Amino acid sequence: MNSPAMKLVVVGASGRMGQSLIRVISETEGCVLHAAIDRADSAFLGKDAGLMAGVGELGVVVSDDPLKAFLDADGVLDFTVPQASVEYSELAAQARIVHVIGTTGMSEADEDKVKAASRHARIVKSGNMSLGVNLLGVLVKQAAAALSAKGWDIEVLEMHHRHKVDAPSGTALLLGEAAAEGRDVSLKEKAVKVRDGHTGPREEGSIGFATLRGGSVVGEHSVLLAGEGETVTLSHSATDRSIFARGAVTAALWARDEKPGLYSMLDVLGLKS
Repeated sequence: MNSPAMKLVVVGASGRMGQSLIRVISETEGCVLHAAIDRADSAFLGKDAGLMAGVGELGVVVSDDPLKAFLDADGVLDFTVPQASVEYSELAAQARIVHVIGTTGMSEADEDKVKAASRHARIVKSGNMSLGVNLLGVLVKQAAAALSAKGWDIEVLEMHHRHKVDAPSGTALLLGEAAAEGRDVSLKEKAVKVRDGHTGPREEGSIGFATLRGGSVVGEHSVLLAGEGETVTLSHSATDRSIFARGAVTAALWARDEKPGLYSMLDVLGLKS
């Protein structure tokens, strides 16, 4: 006997990711758009979410009331901002539903609140929801472990569109964390995110980050392992943000039957080591 379609809520519905999520839900078997939530001053309130996303009428009106929407839903897809995501995680915990978080730029305090909410909600959180990036993270961890000898430096380079507000990107930090795990060190202690002026020589064992912003670039990430006379480059390029939406919907469907807890896309994809 097939399970009923998973009722999903999209928050930040009028944004680029929100509209992409609505489109992916509309074409994915096993799930249905239950509600579309936007900010209180949105020009789309009261409009059909399907028309807003360009997929035709879905019979779901854009609202600014997440509490009501969460109570009768199975899951929520969230690519908003840290403060909102923390609030949504608390609502998801109260409703005992799935919460997929693609929001980046969270503080340690935000992360702690999300972790607390995962005692009752099934939360899947990742700096990047794509299969390719998460596989890249596994490869980066392996490469960092294999090339751990003195003289091999690690640099993470990322570029995004001009509208992105946090840096380094969540994906860059995901890859940096993978490199740190491969080296069995703390990223917090080894990360170098800013270089300016007379910095002196590169500190042995550090993990550097370089950030570029411009145009409409969806996301480009490279991890360079540079040794004496040779460089190994592992990279990923995203050309369509629907890859993140598809990953988020896949994560929600996977988490539906899991126990409450905090999961990553590595869990969803079976890549957890």
